[in-house]
Amino acid sequence: MLNRRDFSCWVAGSAAAVAAGAATAQSAPVAGKHYTRLPRQLPVASADKIDVIEFFWYGCPHCNAFEPALEPWVKALPPDVAFRRVPVAFRAEPFVAHQKLYYALEALGQVDALHGKVFAAIHGGGRRLDKLADISAFVASHGVDAKKFADVYESFQVQSKVRQAKQLSEAYDIDGVPALGVHGRFYTSGTQAGPAQNMLNVADYLIAQVRASR
Repeated sequence: MLNRRDFSCWVAGSAAAVAAGAATAQSAPVAGKHYTRLPRQLPVASADKIDVIEFFWYGCPHCNAFEPALEPWVKALPPDVAFRRVPVAFRAEPFVAHQKLYYALEALGQVDALHGKVFAAIHGGGRRLDKLADISAFVASHGVDAKKFADVYESFQVQSKVRQAKQLSEAYDIDGVPALGVHGRFYTSGTQAGPAQNMLNVADYLIAQVRASR
């Protein structure tokens, strides 16, 4: 998990994380241990659906490792759950470049096609993708018009999304990624819940808690 304070990464399968995962498998997750209950309700994207957010950074190896478990989980979410991604920035660069990359892909309807390929290019292909020229060449190699992408990347729309992402990650007090926020009430992370599947199990529990309270 990548941490805000020192930007160091440590393996989610460490002894502490494994212990946390075992605890969630044996009993109901515990507030303050396996997840955090926010001190106040945050605004959500829709009052009609349970809002679930993945906070991530393209450069984080643990976010990359989380994707194979996250993808089928997202596809299996029930109709009353709305999932969205929020890229975080713990400092200006390379984080903001990756935020703008994600939001430009989103604006162009290319997240489904290229989100996983961005992770693969960075973590399997040795590319940093932290400069517009490199990012534009990358998306062009996957059939996206480079000039159109660059225009959207630098657009007011994307800049606004970046500001909103900063506000939301600060409101959730996200200090590491990957993390999952649930309906403006809770969040969990690999440090708290343990390995990927345990983190998703905790999210399922929190979704159920929100559903039961509605």
